[in-house]
Amino acid sequence: MAMTPPSDLCFTSGRELAAMIREKKVSARELMEAELAQIARLNPKLLAIVAKLDDGECIALAHEADRRLARGDHIGPLHGIPWAFKDLANAVGFPTSQGLSVYKNFMPTEDDTLVARIRGAGAIPIGKTNVPELGMGSHSYNKVYGTTLNPWDITKTAGGSSGGAGVSLATGMLPFADGTDLGGSLRNPANFNNVTAIRPTVGLVPGSPTSMPFLAPSVKGPLARSVQDVAYLLSIMAGPDAHDPGCYPSDPKDFLKPLSRDVRGVRVAWCPDLGGLPLDKRVRAVLDAQRKTFVDLGCIVEDVAPDLTDAADSFLTIRKWKSWLAYAPLLAAHRNELKPEAIWEIEEGSKVTSADIARAMTHQAALMQRMRAFQEKYEFILCAVNQVPAFEAKIDWPHEIDGTPMETYVAWMKSTYMITATYRPSMSVPAGFTTDGLPVGIQIVGRYRNDFSLLQFAHAFEQATNIGRKRPPIAMG
Repeated sequence: MAMTPPSDLCFTSGRELAAMIREKKVSARELMEAELAQIARLNPKLLAIVAKLDDGECIALAHEADRRLARGDHIGPLHGIPWAFKDLANAVGFPTSQGLSVYKNFMPTEDDTLVARIRGAGAIPIGKTNVPELGMGSHSYNKVYGTTLNPWDITKTAGGSSGGAGVSLATGMLPFADGTDLGGSLRNPANFNNVTAIRPTVGLVPGSPTSMPFLAPSVKGPLARSVQDVAYLLSIMAGPDAHDPGCYPSDPKDFLKPLSRDVRGVRVAWCPDLGGLPLDKRVRAVLDAQRKTFVDLGCIVEDVAPDLTDAADSFLTIRKWKSWLAYAPLLAAHRNELKPEAIWEIEEGSKVTSADIARAMTHQAALMQRMRAFQEKYEFILCAVNQVPAFEAKIDWPHEIDGTPMETYVAWMKSTYMITATYRPSMSVPAGFTTDGLPVGIQIVGRYRNDFSLLQFAHAFEQATNIGRKRPPIAMG
């Protein structure tokens, strides 16, 4: 018997849904009922949303949102929108397990800054989205909830660490999502699920709470089904916050401006493999087919790559050191609860010396200067998001790419974490599919703090291709 197709609301733009609720063209309850039906149908198979409230409680919250609107109460730009926060973020009323059994019952008493902004904008929290253990790696499996699967092929990974967020969007279980990105955790799941995400410039979106506001290249940011919806979320997420001294002044309303831009004459650097990284042939074929799109848009496309010397070493040194500082007590007390990759990273961090950190920071400073000079000529850099398509969900991580062995559990992510080391904003935008139907995105890297220009350029590509409009068959009934 054929399954009932999902409500049209499940794949309506999040920005449009917010407007429809404000204008009373649809109620928050109607939207919630549509999303809950999609969650009930798909989430048991895909495991994207975890720690979800009971349906009755979700409906009651939506009904209350409708009552506030009817009373004429002040409402925010996300009023009535169902939301599930990434399970690395503290959100009052929900456990923050971080995918680790030790924390599965931890109930925070205060919202993280980004959670507070989303909640304050009127979103209705209904649960969390699944992540890898401690957010480590880009494959969302853990012992608390299980493995999040890819809706395009349920034998494949959904990516991570914002894996649950990416799947929720791709399947119409949620209209918007939040995530974090250190080595690629916003970009990777967007790439694997045919949705869109931006890793903002470090300091655009508050990262608090953080113990290293000026050193850590980790960011928080949005995922959505379109560039326009990503921009809409940045208008809510961006802007300085007193809790985060590393967050620079900006005007979030800038992200509500029209994204249309004539990109003719824009000079871009075309380097799918970033100048020599191993790249799966299937990914390369999809990206190569899109080069003509940029030419047709009028861009000046040149085969050239930035000099990313020492980017990987700088990133990994600081990452391992941070992991040791954050998790050394956890390792000492609960070693048997941690996956081997987490143990390795924490123990490697214990070996990092002050001279290593000084070298990493010096290399990073030189890298940022080279990038500044490079992008004076090339406004955007075009490359792979991931060096492989979505891989088998039953494995831990890709151990080789195109015959090249991967030396660590994150080595296959160099195409994202080497960009992280530059502190530049970067996006994953749908670019096509492999011959076996797996999504492939393109990574677009913008100039430092020029996030809006990056969104405009990504929007031009998105409008020229419309690949992000394609939905996984499993989501359509």
